[in-house]
Amino acid sequence: MSRIFHRMAARTWRAVPVLIALAVMTCLVPQAWGGPKDKVDAVLKDKILKGSTDTVRVIIRIVPGKKDELKSKLDKVLVKMGRDLPLINGLTVELSVKAVDKLKDDLDVAGISVDGTVRGAADTTDPSYSLQGALGLTTSQTGQGIGVAVIDSGIEPSPEFDNRILAFYDFTAAAALTPSDGFGHGTHVAGLIAGSGSLSSGHYRGVAPGANLLVYKVLDGTGAGRTSDVIAAITHAIANKAALGIRVMNLSLGHPIYEKAATDPLVIAVEKASAAGIVVVTAAGNYGTNSTTGKIGYAGIVSPGNAPSAITVGASFTQGTITRSDDEVTTWSSRGPTWYDGYAKPDIVAPGRRMVSVGAKNSYLWNTYPAWQVEGNYLMLSGTSMATPVVAGSVALVLEANKTAFPSASPLTPNAVKALVKYTAIKLTDPGTNALYNALTQGTGSVNTAGAAQVAAAIDPSVTVGNWWLKTAVSETTTVGTSTYTWAKDIVWGNNIVWGNSIYVNRTAWGLDIIWGNNIVWGNDIVWGNDIVWGNDIVWGNDIVWGNDIVWGNDIIWGNNIVWGNDIVWGNALVSANTTR
Repeated sequence: MSRIFHRMAARTWRAVPVLIALAVMTCLVPQAWGGPKDKVDAVLKDKILKGSTDTVRVIIRIVPGKKDELKSKLDKVLVKMGRDLPLINGLTVELSVKAVDKLKDDLDVAGISVDGTVRGAADTTDPSYSLQGALGLTTSQTGQGIGVAVIDSGIEPSPEFDNRILAFYDFTAAAALTPSDGFGHGTHVAGLIAGSGSLSSGHYRGVAPGANLLVYKVLDGTGAGRTSDVIAAITHAIANKAALGIRVMNLSLGHPIYEKAATDPLVIAVEKASAAGIVVVTAAGNYGTNSTTGKIGYAGIVSPGNAPSAITVGASFTQGTITRSDDEVTTWSSRGPTWYDGYAKPDIVAPGRRMVSVGAKNSYLWNTYPAWQVEGNYLMLSGTSMATPVVAGSVALVLEANKTAFPSASPLTPNAVKALVKYTAIKLTDPGTNALYNALTQGTGSVNTAGAAQVAAAIDPSVTVGNWWLKTAVSETTTVGTSTYTWAKDIVWGNNIVWGNSIYVNRTAWGLDIIWGNNIVWGNDIVWGNDIVWGNDIVWGNDIVWGNDIVWGNDIIWGNNIVWGNDIVWGNALVSANTTR
């Protein structure tokens, strides 16, 4: 997700795309709405309660076997029919808020969600380091033959991609037949994943320069797109996974979380992609700080970063050096937990500030921000949008390493890949406190591509469940530049702690049919269950309820509004920072 504007807003098909400010986003929080008829998301709840006369575009999820019946009912209230979304057994339609209010009670309706807008832009200044060096990689690691689906604003052909753009699909209204990128975001993302560096003598080489690219255009020339278009692209990628060789999916986009993960259409689609064997890498979002006060806050993860099985990526800053000792988590990178569900996210952080990658010279970003251009062929952008492809490229190298070592074995599953990436991460220290960043800020730490690939090359996926699958010894340290770093080795899956050598056993948890545990915790920092204690900041139990109102540490209470600092709004009432209810 790009640094400044990757926001989602509800709009009709004919409306001009808009950006939702953080203050607006935080007004869309749960209100009292219990019971079995609770089938609409926060945006629609708000509109219904206010008696809105708006026409809205929504995604309706349908009870299995009832699609035809519901379509006949929709004929009476429909303004416009949109995409059929078989992956989630849904439809995209345009209708009045009053019609939504009636449909929410229909027994054929499983859920109704706003089909909002995703949008991206960026921020930049000059770097001078090699991404390959910062990740401790060698030129022999390329991701050769691994297919990465880039669902974004498209791609502009470049010598950097030579003949590795194997497919291009346009899900926007323009429906271009040849590769294009009117915004420039997708080309930049693709370059971080798989750019060859040929236009810079290898200096700005992507993480996996041998990987193949399957590009899905879902954002238009202004950087705007629809949730339903993203779902349609995911659907196509799953259906054509084998034919196109898709092993990884990059989603550097998202929208504010309006409902629980279990009913969020985009999360449902991502979970289905994971279950199909595609490793999905998503952006955490850029809501880590209050834009007015600069205060750091929590619970800013965006959808589909709340998808349990996805690898959700926050952004770090390398300071332009190879060493990890001076790396920081950017202030604007979204912290966890996830809204509604309280999932511990992000899973990991990766370089995302001042990232140089391939520029799309016919795009909005290239032509609007000439100061961001580097050496005539590259563009500099910042955001979790940029950190995400660093991890997607890393995943391609992990899969390549395992495939090379065990060519006859079944591929590593997305759950297993996620475990390796998290287990081998390098923990970062907050320079302000000289203490490790907490897990809701950095996940298990900064991505350690070389370490994850080392373990991948040592485990045999053909070993039966319950048995040791590590075939060669690993050091559990990685040297980057002249420094050697110990791996995080922290994973907690549900109520079961996975640490030490447990990652070296083929477990049921790594299977395709398992959703990554809802409660994922690391190290000694947190106890997550009926009661939660996080450092000195949180006591979570009978006194604090996650639902209509949230208190987070001493700095934030999230009700109908969000305030960072000593004066905190709880619902509609102003209370002091240390007040509990």
